Amino acid sequence: MARIPTRLYGPAALTTSAATKFTVAASEKNIIRHIHVYNPSGGSLNFTCSIGADATGTRLFDVFPIAANSTFDHFCYYDLDAAEIFQALGSGTALVITVSGDRVVLG
Repeated sequence: MARIPTRLYGPAALTTSAATKFTVAASEKNIIRHIHVYNPSGGSLNFTCSIGADATGTRLFDVFPIAANSTFDHFCYYDLDAAEIFQALGSGTALVITVSGDRVVLG
């Protein structure tokens, strides 16, 4: 199984309602290694993300504050199986997210 370093999503602005940012392909696993969120606005905004449909029990971050004109970098190791989704939202549309990691092609 080859691991392919990949930008899984973004950079793209977040919406104010939960939306799927990527879905793991049927013949793959994805490993999220880095979540980067940038807030270029003049005020603090909140960030929420989840593995699976957005709900309290699936959230990695829940209404996490990102200060004005700053970035948040989360270095991690989240293993997602085929067909799993990653969702995210912000309290304003100024937040920009980039998710990177590895694609693992099965078989």
